[in-house]
Amino acid sequence: MSVKPLGDRVLVKADEAEETTASGLFLAHDSQEKPHTGIVVAVGEGKIVHGGTVVPLPVKVGDKVIYGKYGGTEIHVDGQDLLILRGDDIFAVVE
Repeated sequence: MSVKPLGDRVLVKADEAEETTASGLFLAHDSQEKPHTGIVVAVGEGKIVHGGTVVPLPVKVGDKVIYGKYGGTEIHVDGQDLLILRGDDIFAVVE
């Protein structure tokens, strides 16, 4: 199954949560903090502004992005956990 985000939405595969601390201690699954970075899998057409003009999103497939902690909706597609975010929930592209 393929998923195509609409409008100003972006589909992101979140990075894996850290399983150990910097000193090597293992973290319980409940203690692991959710990542705030991921790879863009698909991008919508863009945001429609006043007058009907479509402004393309500033990210493309393959970009590594940083997004808000509580942004997005988690979905499960073909065995992968993905996140649908609004373009405004993406803070930066990691270069």
